[in-house]
Parts: sequence; C-alpha cells; structure tokens
Amino acid sequence: MIDSHLHLWTLDTFVTGGERPYPWLGPQHGALYRSFGEDEALETLKAAGVRGAVLVQADDTVADTDSMLAVAKRNPWVLGVVGWVRLDSPDECASQLDRLTAQPVFKGVRHLVHDDPRADFLDLPAVRESLALVAQRGLAFDVPDAFPRHLGSTVRLARELPELTLVLDHLGKPPRSDASLMDSWRTDFLALGRQPNTVAKLSGLHASGLPYTSEALRPLFDTALDAFGAERLMIGGDWPVSTLGAPYGRTLDVLLELVSALSPSEQDLILEGTAIRTYGLAANPLVDA
Repeated sequence: MIDSHLHLWTLDTFVTGGERPYPWLGPQHGALYRSFGEDEALETLKAAGVRGAVLVQADDTVADTDSMLAVAKRNPWVLGVVGWVRLDSPDECASQLDRLTAQPVFKGVRHLVHDDPRADFLDLPAVRESLALVAQRGLAFDVPDAFPRHLGSTVRLARELPELTLVLDHLGKPPRSDASLMDSWRTDFLALGRQPNTVAKLSGLHASGLPYTSEALRPLFDTALDAFGAERLMIGGDWPVSTLGAPYGRTLDVLLELVSALSPSEQDLILEGTAIRTYGLAANPLVDA
C-alpha cells in the first residue's frame, strides 16, 4: 500500500514575518497540537506495513512546502509532495512552479480552500489561470474539505478545465453527522465523478460522535465506487489528523476491510495503482515493514 495523504508539521518553525505556522491548529485539538516529524511518520508507516507515502501540505505557506521537500530529500519513503503555491496570482504561481518542479518529487498543488474566506475561490479568474499553469506542468490539484462551500465549484472547475487532474481529498468531507445534508453532498459528489479528469481519496472519514467502522462507512464506499470506480479511487491515512478519531492502524484497517471485498485488480488500483498514475510516483518498494 501507498498512503496518498500524510502530513508533517513542526510548530516551532516560524514563517517569514514571524507569523505562527498552521494557524488552524491550536490547543483545542488536544494531542494533535504538537510537532509530527519524519522519524515518527516512518515508524508509523512501518508498523502498518505501508511502503511509501505522499506528503500533503497543511499550511498555505512556502515554508511548509519547502519543509516537505527537504524531508523528501532525506527519506526515500516520500514518493511525492503536494505543496502550496499562490493560486490567486498567476505570475507568482508561475515563478513558484518553475522553482518547485525542478524537484521531481513535487507532484501536485493544494490550497486550504475550507479556511479561505473567499467562498468563490475556485471560480476566481486568477485562480483558474493559475490552475491552467498547474495542468500544463502535469501536476495534480488536490481540493480538501470541499463540502459544503466548494464541492459545486469543484465540479465546475473539472468541467471547465478538463486538462487538469483534480483530486478530491476525503471524498469531499461527506456530512456524516448531518443526515439532512447527505443528499446535497451526494448530488455534487456524483456529478464530480462523472468528470473523467477527477480522482477521489478514501481518507479523512472520521466524524465526531459517529462510529468509524466498515459497516458505518460502507454506504460512502459504495457511493464512491459508483461515482469513480476503483481506477479513480486511492487510499489515504490522513495521519496525524486522523489520530483524533482512531489510531493510524485502525484507520487503515477499516478502509482495507472495505477494499478487501473487491477483486485483486481493483484492490491494487485503490491501494497503489491510482496514486502511482495520478501523481506519477515511483512504483518500487521503499519502506521495509
């Protein structure tokens, strides 16, 4: 298995200007409010039998992306990096992409749309222009926590920029704790799946107060299969964020139980093949479990 979604952060590292990094993270997050580094990540992957991972940005800063790239240079288990560039400034985006794509491990771009105050962020002309540059360079674009504000605009983006490979993180964050919103999520989610340039991650599916079991998640899994098929789904542990809901091994075990009902070829796609194709990853084993 390749984990397509793993985070690292160091809270005592400050970005230019003295701003505190990861402003979304605070004492209210309990055990998550600390640094999570490469050594701990490697031991976690080894214990779960995961052979490599994609590092995904957790802060809309150059510093966060550069930190992940530095980790990748030291650790062959890092198969790819999904970092941040300034999408609302095409000129700055182009300059950043020129620098970042000089490192082959840089595979994609992400922006924390759910934390951005602009509800129309993905529809902004400047952002669309920048995402066209992302597509031209053969990079994927990850969209996190899209529901409810951004899932509809994600569908529009996929339709109107078909050359862009668009990755929906965490199945768009289905509102498991609010049954009244599930129909709305499902409508947009299925519409996104009808766009051939889209991929979705089976990740980040914990919901406060609700069970995290294969039985509880099966309706979501079946909907994801209907929308994307195994060839456009990939598995991700969302470590360490997911540890708020379950230990890393338990998080993966539930997802693996769902996937185990599929054919061997479908399992291979979800566990590795889709991630390898989507991000252009090396396919050789890099972590000895």
